[in-house]
Amino acid sequence: MNKRTPSIAILVPCYNEEKTIRTCVLSWLTQTHPADEIIIVNDCSTDDTLKILQEFKDKVTIVDLPRNTGNKSFVQEEGLKYISQNVFIATDADTIMDKHFVERVFIAFQDISVHAFAGYIKSLRGNWLTACREIDYLIGQDLHKAAQHNIKFLFVIPGCAGAFRTSVFKNNISFDHDTLTEDLDFTYKINKLGLDIVYDREAVVYTQDPNTLRSYINQIRRWYSGGWQNLLKHKSIAKKPIKAMELSMVYIEGLIFYPLMFIIPILSIKAFYHLLVSCLILVLSFGLYSAIQRRRVDLFLYSPLYIFVAYINSYIFIEQFVKEVILKKKNLRWFHPERREIL
Repeated sequence: MNKRTPSIAILVPCYNEEKTIRTCVLSWLTQTHPADEIIIVNDCSTDDTLKILQEFKDKVTIVDLPRNTGNKSFVQEEGLKYISQNVFIATDADTIMDKHFVERVFIAFQDISVHAFAGYIKSLRGNWLTACREIDYLIGQDLHKAAQHNIKFLFVIPGCAGAFRTSVFKNNISFDHDTLTEDLDFTYKINKLGLDIVYDREAVVYTQDPNTLRSYINQIRRWYSGGWQNLLKHKSIAKKPIKAMELSMVYIEGLIFYPLMFIIPILSIKAFYHLLVSCLILVLSFGLYSAIQRRRVDLFLYSPLYIFVAYINSYIFIEQFVKEVILKKKNLRWFHPERREIL
């Protein structure tokens, strides 16, 4: 392995983050391997975000935009201009980093063949809805993402836990602003270029997920809408068999199974009963696994509610397929998630 000592920046877009930004900045500043620079781009916040950031003005670079862009990728693009290190971490203003996160990035990028990095997300405790999100993270990361890493087709680098070689990103990836999920767009581009992505389960961040149905639905709409947008944009990636197989498991399986969840109750109550029993056994198994892995009994207790969340996800998946693929009503409206104070 050819080694080179990387220098590391942290890039953070933020807008109206007064409830979370102080705790998050402190987590970025207290790493076992300090970042060489931290760049925080304020998208004209209307609350006390900028005032709080001024407390750290000697330790971080604050970029205060002259007007509100209303879109995360525009804010990140502006911040990228200020990065002088050869690796940068992309994270969010509601995301707390485990103290070893930068160290894990530093270790990975010593290998000059590594061009991108995906960390591991955990959900901050909240209520039943955030517990279901944590179960989702465990299924997605411990099962799907681990398998994707083994076949060298990581589906998505998390927007709050990703890192990139700066020169490669500026020259080959950049920001297009034509989808709602910029992290998925980045990852598709990197995979199309055949560049190496490291997935590190020891590089942990703690993110704040929605704890109200309204906020959750807005977030899932953005994710699924962006998913279809990126699939249409990067459909050429499916020419490679192994990647076509993985994409078909995500999208084609969804188009087959999700409608059945709504059709079966209409066709047969008995079949619907068997479906619910099967789903309950499955989610209880996931809940037990999650409770053991996280040492959180609430994940098991709340796991039956995952069936309700799954129905919400299924409906929105179909809804966004109709809007984005069939009707071609491309949505680029960004919903800023509701924040709650991190203690």
